[in-house]
Amino acid sequence: MSKTKILCLIGLALFVISYIMFSQGSVFIYSQKPIDFAHWMNLIGGALLINFNNVFPKNKMNSVASFLTTLGVFGNVGLCALDLLMWSYGNNFAGRAELGNQISNTPSIFYPFQVLGPSFLLTGLSLHAWNFIRRKPFISLLVIIGAPLIGISFFVLKNGILMAICCLLFALGLGLLLFQSENKSFDGKSEYTKNDK
Repeated sequence: MSKTKILCLIGLALFVISYIMFSQGSVFIYSQKPIDFAHWMNLIGGALLINFNNVFPKNKMNSVASFLTTLGVFGNVGLCALDLLMWSYGNNFAGRAELGNQISNTPSIFYPFQVLGPSFLLTGLSLHAWNFIRRKPFISLLVIIGAPLIGISFFVLKNGILMAICCLLFALGLGLLLFQSENKSFDGKSEYTKNDK
């Protein structure tokens, strides 16, 4: 297995662990000592996910997926930086709330980092998985369906456990696709490559 794919797997592992920690709730997150382990793992894991841009077939869809994934990685790093700053307030609940309101009322920070960044990351990785939808539909759907369910479970259903499970399924699908691209029957081109020429 190539070093790039190993970095992808490490990124996925850290990403999932961070989401499992997030599922424990804000009290757990803000009580971590001596550092905010959850957000550091999410930051490093998310940054390593940019390596997925280099392991899948090259075509037009891959180009769009890589662009969105790259934007998403930058956005995720910014989001983690904001969350690390929030963690630094410790038991100063009023200060943290004031910072949260300031961020929410600043569109140039709120939208690129708290709304679009994580969405771009999940969308970009889902588009990478779409290359395999005919060859490996079940594995691809773990990623494609898992991605929006992560957001829905957290923002809509407010269910941290479900969010962690969705993240685990999402990461499992991506991990399995890494091995599909090494399969001898896989010729290095996606089913869409012919249409892209």
